Amino acid sequence: MDIMTQLWGSIRQTMIDRTLQNSRWRHARKCFFTDRHYTIEEEEEEEEEEEDRHLHTRSDVFCAPSETLVPRIQFVDMMMMMMMMPKSLVLNLFLCLQIYNVIVDVTVAVASIDDVKIEVLFTPEDCSKKSKKGDLMNAHYDGYLAKDGSQFYCSRSDKAGHPQWFVLGVGQIIKGLDMALNDMCAGEKRKVTVPPELAFGEKGKGPVPPNATLIFDVELYSVSKGPRSLESFRDIDLDDDKVLTRDEMTFYFKVEYERDGSKPREDSFYERMVNDVFQKSDHDRDGLITVKEYNIYEHDEL
Repeated sequence: MDIMTQLWGSIRQTMIDRTLQNSRWRHARKCFFTDRHYTIEEEEEEEEEEEDRHLHTRSDVFCAPSETLVPRIQFVDMMMMMMMMPKSLVLNLFLCLQIYNVIVDVTVAVASIDDVKIEVLFTPEDCSKKSKKGDLMNAHYDGYLAKDGSQFYCSRSDKAGHPQWFVLGVGQIIKGLDMALNDMCAGEKRKVTVPPELAFGEKGKGPVPPNATLIFDVELYSVSKGPRSLESFRDIDLDDDKVLTRDEMTFYFKVEYERDGSKPREDSFYERMVNDVFQKSDHDRDGLITVKEYNIYEHDEL
C-alpha cells in the first residue's frame, strides 16, 4: 500500500471516529447518504440497538454503496476532514494530492503502443483493406491471463457465440486492443499481449485481477466504414437532410452486417447498437444526430 493511501486512510478513520461521536452530525450524515429524512427520535431508537449494529447495518447506508453514493461519502468525509485540520495542513495535503495525481497521470500517459506486443498468426492473401480508427469491426477474441494462461473471456461462448461488433479507436474495447487492432485486415489473426496500464489497471475487473497482463487471440471477420466517418454519414443519411434518424442508423447496420454473409439478427441486436451510438452522439437529445455530433471522435486521441 503506497504512502498516500495510508495517509488518506489514517486521516479518514480519525475524522470519522471523532465526528461520528456527535449524534446530530451522524443524523445529518445518514440523511445525506440515503436521501431519506430521519427524525432524531428514529435515530435514538437505532442507537439502542448499537450492540449488534455491526450485524444489522442498513444496507443502503454502508453495504455495497452505489456509484452515486460513493462520491457523496467521499465529499462529506473530505468536508469533515477539512473542518478539523489547521489551514496550513489542509494546503499541504492538497499540494501532496495534486503532485500524486500528476505522477499517476504521467505514469499512465507513458504507456503506448510500444508496450503492446503484437504477433501476426495468419494473414490472408488479399489484405489490401486495413482497419483504421473509426472503422466498424466484427471479430472473435479470447482473453487469457498472462500469469497462468487461464481464460477469462471467450466471445464464442458469450452472447450466443456471435462475433463482437465494435468501433475501433473510440474506447469500446480496452485501450491496448484498440491500439493493437489497427492496420488489420479481414481474415487476419493476431495474438496481442496487453500490459495492465492499457487493460484494467490497478483495479482489475470481474475475473481479471489487479495489475494483470492480458493475452488476446483475435480473429477479424470484417472491416467496414464505421459510424464515425463522413463517408458513412452520407451512406446512412438516406434522405440527404444532413441529420441521422434511428431508422436510418438501424437500416445501415443491418445492411453492413448482412453484406459480410452473416445471418440476419433480431431487431433487439441492432437496437442496442443504435442506442449506444445515440447515447454517445446525440448531445442535445433531440433524437437526431447532426454531422458535428456524428463525427465526435474524429480528433480523439487513443
